Order: sequence, then C-alpha cells, then structure tokens
Amino acid sequence: MKTLYWTSHAKNKMRYYALSEQRVRRVLKSPSRIEEGIAEGTIALMQRVGSKKHPYEIWVMVVDEKNRRKIISAWRYPGLTQPGESLPDTILKEFREAGYGI
Repeated sequence: MKTLYWTSHAKNKMRYYALSEQRVRRVLKSPSRIEEGIAEGTIALMQRVGSKKHPYEIWVMVVDEKNRRKIISAWRYPGLTQPGESLPDTILKEFREAGYGI
C-alpha cells in the first residue's frame, strides 16, 4: 500500500469539516462511489453517512503518484449527489491491487 501524504489544504479542510484522519482513511478503504475528480489527474472517493432523515456524504480527492497517495482535499456534502462518470475498470483494478477495498 502506498504511503499517504496530506497536503496543508486537506488538513485545513478536515479541521473545518471536523473530519479526523481515521475517518478520511475509512473513506479511502471502503468508498461507496469512485469518480474522476474535478481537477485534472485526480480521483474523488465518496462514502455516504448520516441518517435517512439527515444524510450527507464525505468526499476525499486524491492523486496517485509513484510511491505515495496524495490527499488533496476532503469535505462533507450535505444531502446526496447523483453519480457522475465513474472511473475506467483498469483504474479500479489498480485500487483493488493496492489494497483498497473497492
């Protein structure tokens, strides 16, 4: 498994949205959905949380580099989003091989 590198932007967003490092790791380990990120070359992973009455999502944006996975940003989204474009099967296969439960 690649080592995680946390950007200062990601740490600031985690503090703002009250997300712990362990919570972000849990999203990386078992996301509900994986999509292409908004920024070029990024991957966005999402996990649904909350209750039926007050659902929300936790999103994590990452960039895979040679020896590390860089956490670019993390945030809470109030409500539920509609699925967009999913990642190609080859990228999903790489995630599985790297030890991430996708």
